[in-house]
Amino acid sequence: MSIDERYPSRRRLLTTAAALVTAPVVLPLATHVHAAAAKLGPRQPRHWRYRIGAFEMTVISDSEAFIDGPYPIIGANGTEAEVKTLMRDNLLPEARYQPGFSPTVINTGRDLVLFDTGNGENGFVPRPAGGWLASELAPAGLRAEDITVVVLSHGHPDHVGGLMEGGKPLFPNARYAIGATEYDFWAPEGKHTGEIEKLAAVFRANTRSISDRFTFLKAGDDVVPGIRAVEASGHTPGHLNFLIESEGRAIYFWGDCAHHQVASLARPDWHCVFDIDKEQGATTRKRVYEMLATERLPVIGYHMPFPSIGYVERQGTAYRWLAHTYQLNL
Repeated sequence: MSIDERYPSRRRLLTTAAALVTAPVVLPLATHVHAAAAKLGPRQPRHWRYRIGAFEMTVISDSEAFIDGPYPIIGANGTEAEVKTLMRDNLLPEARYQPGFSPTVINTGRDLVLFDTGNGENGFVPRPAGGWLASELAPAGLRAEDITVVVLSHGHPDHVGGLMEGGKPLFPNARYAIGATEYDFWAPEGKHTGEIEKLAAVFRANTRSISDRFTFLKAGDDVVPGIRAVEASGHTPGHLNFLIESEGRAIYFWGDCAHHQVASLARPDWHCVFDIDKEQGATTRKRVYEMLATERLPVIGYHMPFPSIGYVERQGTAYRWLAHTYQLNL
């Protein structure tokens, strides 16, 4: 066989292709046309389960809402152009984002501990877009009446909104734990005005009927064995983080030490509109990120993209969120 027979010339290939294009196309006559299947619509998981030592951890999605931002929610002390450039550089939309709202339940073997309660009936993201915790407990294999401790990292509506359902405590058999400084900031009548009072009113509405069941924490206190409060003020006056340890393994719950997986970490100095003390909030973020990058601890970040678990990597003078893949599945 000649080389011309084994490797057809470009002219022969083009001639053959042209003949195929001009040849009549004969197809079987179709009598009925059917779609392969009905479209099902988008679907994201709403709970995810993993282990830290002997502790079984279940994270539940309280919302999948998109909101405007991250500017000026984050970066109001910078410029809108800076924030949008950072989004473009990270292949993210410039003016819309999807924060996580991720309450977490920890089964320690003795207690069933819930961290934060989502938006509920009167949080930042109204139903049906948010407030899913109550309806998503059962699909996750959990019952509200089995929760023994509810921990509140701070008093904002998207963390305390799920305490009540239909005017009654959603977790009827639980005790409640919050920083003493945090409770004293939000609970008193007549203390605040304006926007802060609007937030305080939501806090009071959701805690008034259970106020006698609160345990008040300070940094260093144990909620239950293996779960210890860590000072993290700035976002709110008594904002707490928590170190969770079991059988030599650990994970860190940072509450609202970040509101966006890129902007908050790349520029911890950028203010968050929800921080009550914006400079202290920035100082706390830097300290927490530096500790986590050094210790290489996994993190539960309430507002990180669901399932809101990852790591912090130092990147020059900034930091980067590394979403969990399979590290905690081992």
